[in-house]
Amino acid sequence: MATATSVPTTAVLADLVPRATTRLGGQARELLLVGGGAALTGLAAQLSVNVPGSPVPVTGQTFAALLVGTALGARRGIASLGLYLLAGMAGLPWFAQGASGWAMPSLGYVLGFVLAAGLTGALARRGADRSPLRTAVAMVLGNLAIYAVGVPYLAASLHVSLAKAADLGLYPYLLGDGLKALLAMGALPLTWKLLARRG
Repeated sequence: MATATSVPTTAVLADLVPRATTRLGGQARELLLVGGGAALTGLAAQLSVNVPGSPVPVTGQTFAALLVGTALGARRGIASLGLYLLAGMAGLPWFAQGASGWAMPSLGYVLGFVLAAGLTGALARRGADRSPLRTAVAMVLGNLAIYAVGVPYLAASLHVSLAKAADLGLYPYLLGDGLKALLAMGALPLTWKLLARRG
């Protein structure tokens, strides 16, 4: 397996997955990475807790979406979360709490996952997942991208003001987002350090 010392500093974690020797094998590798990221997000979405008074549950899918984007890079990350979005809208029950379709008020957050995956993936290509501080910045920016889509979508869906939508779908989640950022701050740079030691 390739190590962190034998790949460019612009590599993301998925680039360390051994490359196939044939074109078909290379395509299968890319499909597995993209599909695996979507499946991980769908699995994490089932870790869900309702928030009283809000149609937006606390789930593991936000953290998964940010990690998928960071680990896969922008192109694969967008494809992976786009697959997650489209399959869920088509009826695959892997949104939060086994939901699917396009009529739920929280769909804007899932749309935001695609944007966030592209953003965190692009930042990871610039080494944002190599140090705790830069990882934290990437996670915060990714979360902001999700809220930038999710909160206005929630307001439009519920026919409430942006301020009310923020009360329902932003402020109750900030502490949890901070904890997820702390977890990523430890996990991603540590992964790179462990890979470097193996080299």
